[in-house]
Amino acid sequence: MSTPNQNLDKTKGRLVSLDVYRGLIMVSLAFNAFGIARTAELHLQENPDSWLWSFLKYQTSHVEWIGCSYWDLIQPSFMFMVGLSMAYSYLKRQREGQSYRRMLGHAVFRSVILIVLGIFLVSQVSTTTRLLTNVLVQMGLGYAFLFLLWQKTFRTQAIVGGSILAFTWLIFVLYPGSGIDFEQGAPEVGVSPAWAQEHLEGVDPSWHKNANVAHAFDTWLLNLTPEKPLFVDRDSDQNRDPFVANRGGYQTLSFLPSLATMLFGLMCGELLRSKRSNESKLKLLLIAGAGGIVVGWLLGVTGICPVVKRIWTPSWTLFSTGWCCLILAALYWIIDFRQYRRWTYPFIVVGMNSIAIYCMEMMLKSWVGKSLKIHLGDGIFLIGGPLNEPMVQATLTGLCFWIICWWMYRQKLFIRI
Repeated sequence: MSTPNQNLDKTKGRLVSLDVYRGLIMVSLAFNAFGIARTAELHLQENPDSWLWSFLKYQTSHVEWIGCSYWDLIQPSFMFMVGLSMAYSYLKRQREGQSYRRMLGHAVFRSVILIVLGIFLVSQVSTTTRLLTNVLVQMGLGYAFLFLLWQKTFRTQAIVGGSILAFTWLIFVLYPGSGIDFEQGAPEVGVSPAWAQEHLEGVDPSWHKNANVAHAFDTWLLNLTPEKPLFVDRDSDQNRDPFVANRGGYQTLSFLPSLATMLFGLMCGELLRSKRSNESKLKLLLIAGAGGIVVGWLLGVTGICPVVKRIWTPSWTLFSTGWCCLILAALYWIIDFRQYRRWTYPFIVVGMNSIAIYCMEMMLKSWVGKSLKIHLGDGIFLIGGPLNEPMVQATLTGLCFWIICWWMYRQKLFIRI
């Protein structure tokens, strides 16, 4: 058994806890949270007072506006791990003799690929190609800038991270055109009076859904070239629809504070590869995690900045990063410090091919579901009863993706950008 002070896997030179963290998030995504949200809805129709199903539904669904669930932590974890892995990947390239200029070129190339791939994947499941809020696109918009902060001092990185969050807060609170009328609402942008009263009561107008500076920016940016819907005669000059709003309230400008999330991940990665003792690393991760959660929460409850994932508010950046640090600390202690690794294999298989399983989930989920019915019978998803059909379907579909990743892992086939 490796000694507790050994940070990296002996044979592969990898931070195993990072692969497991990535695998945990990708399993959650590829298995669609095991269909728990939809299954909970069905059970709540039968038993509306069930606290267990209410809790499970909340944790596997996106919060409407203010707050946080487990499902809301999926995207921040993506961003956080991008920075975390950068601390290791470019150090490896540097040790292989690559010049800074070559590595910068790779970072820019990767940014472009992430943006293009994200837009392509969204276009497979959406009727619009103008969505720049996909996680890969958001990563790509900030990745090259993140590289410029690689190997900078902790002080420099902290100042830049704080400045990004301060700038984001300022452009929101200083924008004069914010706010939804609670009595009238704004149905054209997906905000009804009832929804506004339920979810925006007491929230400063600067942070209202589809009535903020980020929405104004998208209204300008995404209407520079009016778009044709995907499924019409593309040679026709008709059916060019202007962008009105993202119905979920997601905005392109979220890439700015999410860049801070990636930067905090980079800082944690550089902490883990430092010469500090494991005890010191764990202590700092725990302090950072608890500090991020407390500060983010305080900014929200005091009204300075609400904790809203959909527009990636600065308080959300701190709050969600805090949770990412705690999750990483727990995995690092169990896997890399205590060396309890036997249970990690199913997650490593996925974590080392995260791009592959993400693409499969985005493009093949519906097709796999239909194929399972064709080959195994229409009742295959009913083996657990009608109420559990969504859970069975999500689990079997995700299992198909996992088997493909397992085969790729056995064949040493890893898709990387």
